[in-house]
Amino acid sequence: MKKVLTIAGSDPSGGAGIQADLKTMLGNGVYGMSVITALTAQNTTGVTGIMPVEPEFLERQLDSVFSDIMPDAVKIGMLPDPEQVEIIAHILTRYEAKNIVIDPVMVATSKATLVQQEAIAAAKALLYPKARLLTPNLPEAEALFEEKLKGKAGMEEAARKLGRRFDTSVLIKGGHGKENADDLLYGVKSDSISWIYGRRIDNPNTHGTGCTLSSAIACNLAKNYSLYDSVVRAKDYINTLLLDRLDIGKGNGPLNHGAAISYFNMKRF
Repeated sequence: MKKVLTIAGSDPSGGAGIQADLKTMLGNGVYGMSVITALTAQNTTGVTGIMPVEPEFLERQLDSVFSDIMPDAVKIGMLPDPEQVEIIAHILTRYEAKNIVIDPVMVATSKATLVQQEAIAAAKALLYPKARLLTPNLPEAEALFEEKLKGKAGMEEAARKLGRRFDTSVLIKGGHGKENADDLLYGVKSDSISWIYGRRIDNPNTHGTGCTLSSAIACNLAKNYSLYDSVVRAKDYINTLLLDRLDIGKGNGPLNHGAAISYFNMKRF
């Protein structure tokens, strides 16, 4: 069985963060492991508190995993502290980690700020160049590109420049767009642009979709699918969850990963 590690924050309501990542890994037929970067107090209505894990203890978590069960892929999410970034970069290099997917989490769907600017700067310098894929949504891509993205041409320009700057492939997720849910994949090795088209599903409950998509991509990379196929399969997984239309909580509700398990079992992953 393939093994995938998530390095991210905890969501006690179960919709995002490591909880969503582990559910995604189960739904995609891999063995999931987790290293927690922060405890959060959050639910479907918003984030009310963040408590980062001490860097020394974060390092002990990472060593515990890598020294015993080597991951076939690593998904990285919320990194609130620059010292954490330095430690993670060191461990990834030390153990020669592969298939690293980084979801550059900056702001929650509820608009709460999750990450210090210093941590973002550290991630740009130390982590992004180690990634096989960077998966910003539209607002995150604009923050990294430092310009407003104007239509598909703007997304293509940003993806190319970000990919070349960090020497990594880039997936700009189009879920925040108003007209469709098309994603743009830039392959750094081939210097190629691929549009992955998707219809917009009428479902207001999207808490954790970014975490879920990046985790599903990591699962597929661990199973040796190409980067393009990994993204397409992950998008298929997300669509399956959105079509289930789970509706719990008082705000932006989570996804029902159980809806995908039987479907993907029938496809034998």
